[in-house]
Amino acid sequence: MVDHTAAPFKSRQSGSWIRLRTLVLLRWWAIVGQASALIIAERFYDLNLEIGLCFLVIGVSIVSNLVAAFVFAENKRLSEQDTLLVVLFDMLQLGLLLYLTGGLNNPFSILIVGPVTVSASALSSRSTAFLGLMAILIVSVLMQFYLPLRTEQGFILRVPDVFRFGNWVAIVIAVVFLGVYSRWIVQEMHGMSDALQATQMALAREQKLTDLGGVVAAAAHELGTPLATIKLASAELAEELCDSPDLREDALLIVAQTDRCRDILRSMGRAGKDDLHLRTAPLTALVEEAAEPHVDRGKQIHFDHAAGEGDIMSQPNVLRRPEVVHGLRNLIQNAVDFARENVWVESSWTDDTITLRIMDDGRGYPPHLLGRIGDPFMRRRAPVGDPQRPGYEGMGLGLFIAKTLLERSGADLSFANGSESFKSQQSHSARTGAFVEVTWNRDAIAAPSGAESTPLGQNQPFKA
Repeated sequence: MVDHTAAPFKSRQSGSWIRLRTLVLLRWWAIVGQASALIIAERFYDLNLEIGLCFLVIGVSIVSNLVAAFVFAENKRLSEQDTLLVVLFDMLQLGLLLYLTGGLNNPFSILIVGPVTVSASALSSRSTAFLGLMAILIVSVLMQFYLPLRTEQGFILRVPDVFRFGNWVAIVIAVVFLGVYSRWIVQEMHGMSDALQATQMALAREQKLTDLGGVVAAAAHELGTPLATIKLASAELAEELCDSPDLREDALLIVAQTDRCRDILRSMGRAGKDDLHLRTAPLTALVEEAAEPHVDRGKQIHFDHAAGEGDIMSQPNVLRRPEVVHGLRNLIQNAVDFARENVWVESSWTDDTITLRIMDDGRGYPPHLLGRIGDPFMRRRAPVGDPQRPGYEGMGLGLFIAKTLLERSGADLSFANGSESFKSQQSHSARTGAFVEVTWNRDAIAAPSGAESTPLGQNQPFKA
């Protein structure tokens, strides 16, 4: 992938995407819950609490919420540092409340895990680790330092030391486990979202190129007849103007420029040919079109159509879809990039299936990564000066995009190493590198029966 595609994916990590209003609303819910718990504990369970200090701590949260609501714009978005400070404030406020209400003897001490989970879902790994350590530090302090819970009769409510220690261990484990678990899940979701966005960008680009090629091909098709007429008429004029050298030279110039126009249109149309006559194409033509950009890159691409017992004359006509062309092109590019000298592309078909195989004579896939082939943002960095792929710095999306686009067309893909797959086949002994097999049910990609012989008439304009 080219470098500019990485720009949209970095924005998620740069902050400024969490709304202040969201955190303010969450804090209001926390304030209501804290106040309710204090009132119920004092009125219904007759606990002798430092109610004034407790409501003072809650009042600080209320003031901070009011300041945030009236000073800052309603749609203000926080940077990562600002979000970290807000979550840290909430954690310290909760820790102070727990200090005033029994420390780890208070069953609500488990709520200290909440800010860490929020951080793991919204902030970077560094910020999450910092908040996790702060949470562990707070509960460790609360093990020894706290105001005891007393009843109106003066009895101290406390759990046995072994249970209090167990509560501390449980909170520490919850902080670590939930923080790591939430972080992994969120990273997986973000990675998949970014990869799917890149896939959509690649497909949109391929569709745009196809549409542009269709415009050029349609123009060449439509202009073919008038250009031929101009050439014929100017050639006849040149023959009749033998007595006027100047006029004859002008007529021959018209002939030459007509040929030039024809050649220009023909060369422009090679980039993409999606006019009505090429909505479908023979399978071999589709495969060779996908490989065309990589034919002259210093590696020999060998095509073996109708591999096995097939008959080249009975090859199927297939729908020429942009996602199929782009997906196959990515697979062939990967093979050419890592091949030593040769790449093989085989096609075969039966009455029920269409199969393509792409193989090379490179080093193949690392064995420990075979099970993860096609995952987004998975790449093996080539060392500096690597002759297999000089100057390559990919994003790890090529195979993911190819796999996603081809599966979207109904294909099943399997990845292996040729050194393992072709041990017993002497004819394939040179194919030691990566081996990709793409298989479609014939109905999923084959053109409707008779579509290639249906009169199409005049090219139609593209619809917006």
